[in-house]
Amino acid sequence: MQLHLASFLPETKTILKDMKLFLAATLTNDTLTINNKTRNCDIYLKDIYILESYHYILKQEWMFPLLPQFKGFLLDSGAFTFMTSQKNAKINWEQYVVNYGNFVKKLNINHFFELDIDPIVGLKEVERLRDLLEKTAERKCIPVWHKSRGLEYWKKMCQEYDYVAIGGIVTQEIKRAEYDVFYSFLKIAKENNTKVHGLGFTNLKGMEKYKFYSVDSTSWLSGNKFGAVYLFNGKTMQKQNKAIGQRVKTTEVAMHNFNEWVKFSKYAENYL
Repeated sequence: MQLHLASFLPETKTILKDMKLFLAATLTNDTLTINNKTRNCDIYLKDIYILESYHYILKQEWMFPLLPQFKGFLLDSGAFTFMTSQKNAKINWEQYVVNYGNFVKKLNINHFFELDIDPIVGLKEVERLRDLLEKTAERKCIPVWHKSRGLEYWKKMCQEYDYVAIGGIVTQEIKRAEYDVFYSFLKIAKENNTKVHGLGFTNLKGMEKYKFYSVDSTSWLSGNKFGAVYLFNGKTMQKQNKAIGQRVKTTEVAMHNFNEWVKFSKYAENYL
């Protein structure tokens, strides 16, 4: 995606970057074939940006050899799972982080998120776990900013890291009416030559308006969850919901939606 920041930030120069749209959530062998090509479509693994959760990828060993073949890969820490469906789970966070870091190192994963569990253990402990994670993985992670960390912490993150993320979008910690704050946050990041990932940010109009370096989406899974079918019309995504009483073929719809979102990802990277 070509981004012209000057149109939104008059005091900055126009720059060109590609917005990377990562398709998030667990993939299956039904979605991808082993011949490096997606089913029913002329889309190869080298065309795809994928975000996967450490919490789930451990059960997907078939996927490990594919990671270097994707155009881009992000590994999520699994924090969202522990903040939602497993919020009452008793976890040894230190051991979890060590295992996570060793996994990153073993598979040579370059971009991975910190364990941003601020509401569970507090920011100081998150920082300690971040240090342990980076020491174990022997590389820097992607820290994840939340509203509770404040503006000064955002500035600090942008000064110390070349890739950061904004969290709390999916959970509406940052409400839609507050999205314009992204302007100033992205400006600060740009001044520090820092890339910004919008976690779970796939508002189609917002992708044009707020110029993230990368975002991720689970929308392609709507067919499985809600019986929705997506179609890329050459410029944007169109969604068709199933009729009342109608059933969809889960596997076929998942493969179709995945391929359509990859098409949109390629279009957005080049033309938006």
